[in-house]
Amino acid sequence: ESYDPGKLEWDTTYYWRVDEVNNANPESPWVGGLWSFTTANFLFVDGFEDYDAGENQIWYAWKDGLGYGTPGTDPYYAGNGSGSAVGNENTASYTEETIVHGGNQSMPLFYDNNQQGKFKYSEAELTLTYPRDWTENGINTLTIWFRGSPAGLLEEPAGTYTMTASGADIWNQADEFRYAWKQLSGAGTISAQVLSVQNTDPWAKAGVMIRETLDPGSEFAFVCVTPGNGLNFQARLTTGAGATSDTSPTLVATAEQRAITAPYWVKIERDAAGNFNGYYSSDGVSWQAMAWNPQRISMLTNVYIGLALTSHSSGVTCTAGFSNVQTTGTVTPMIWTHEAIGAAMASNDAEPMYVALNGSAVVFHDNPNAALIDTWTEWNIDLQGFADQGVNLANVNTIAVGFGDKKNPQPGG
Repeated sequence: ESYDPGKLEWDTTYYWRVDEVNNANPESPWVGGLWSFTTANFLFVDGFEDYDAGENQIWYAWKDGLGYGTPGTDPYYAGNGSGSAVGNENTASYTEETIVHGGNQSMPLFYDNNQQGKFKYSEAELTLTYPRDWTENGINTLTIWFRGSPAGLLEEPAGTYTMTASGADIWNQADEFRYAWKQLSGAGTISAQVLSVQNTDPWAKAGVMIRETLDPGSEFAFVCVTPGNGLNFQARLTTGAGATSDTSPTLVATAEQRAITAPYWVKIERDAAGNFNGYYSSDGVSWQAMAWNPQRISMLTNVYIGLALTSHSSGVTCTAGFSNVQTTGTVTPMIWTHEAIGAAMASNDAEPMYVALNGSAVVFHDNPNAALIDTWTEWNIDLQGFADQGVNLANVNTIAVGFGDKKNPQPGG
């Protein structure tokens, strides 16, 4: 049995009850319990909750640049030509199941605006069957909840760097951290002021490093500031071996070093004989040699020199600030290259985020760095902005979410 009450009012509480009736019994009817529900005050475009790994895969609905299937065999889609990819093949639903907002699933949208043979923007587009009338009940706002990921290395203002990283540690036989590097040939130094290091763990580490290779088990020398364990000089003396430091296996670090917290200045040096020395300073002018100096580490002539950060907690993002970064010796190139060593640590380059209706009407987020926001953020868009571009809001055909500028595409991040 069923009952169709017709179209219900928005934002209204309705009550219902089921009674049992038996005309042959004098005690009939038996009155059932009273139930209620309240209707929403919005139309739902997509909550991403219903996608699965079966016939309702997320990329079937949200068409991206990657496409799906095999040519000549249904289902097949060649991709929209942009640098986008939606979905996550590593979950049971092919959606994001960990980074979610108010539900169990969300849509991961990856963008790369500098792919060869692709448009220099990235978007995923949904064709609507419902809701298409975006004027119902006086609707005037489109709301999107999003969350990005900070850039691995962001220079703002000039000379001040914000670095983000996760990673289990820079320790043991293999490291997990983010490294911003240049190449050093021969002897040289790098110094920096560690402005801050987020307390994701007392052993989170931010500092300056010289490293033979970018492999996780590479030899290295590292002077770092921690949130809870002071200033440390750490090293891996042999490739693939366990790391050692001025606190382990033997405590060499002074009480002064172990009491230091950010902001503080640090420096690492490789001399012409291949010795590595660590230094620290309260002002960047007068430098104090560390008690563990020197450490003899046999590295190649050409090595990597730069800034390093680990959260000391896999899957947890740590943020650190650096300034007054200076190098000596033969160091190239001019700009910093940064990458995750030993662990996949997602980060975004800053690209403008936009929503497009019916393919061409585009509204950008006010913050050009919206993709770097690492908390769930509500974006409310006045629908008049689309109407002013000619969209009939009573019959919306498609909605797309993208990064870049589809009307003036330029190679990007």
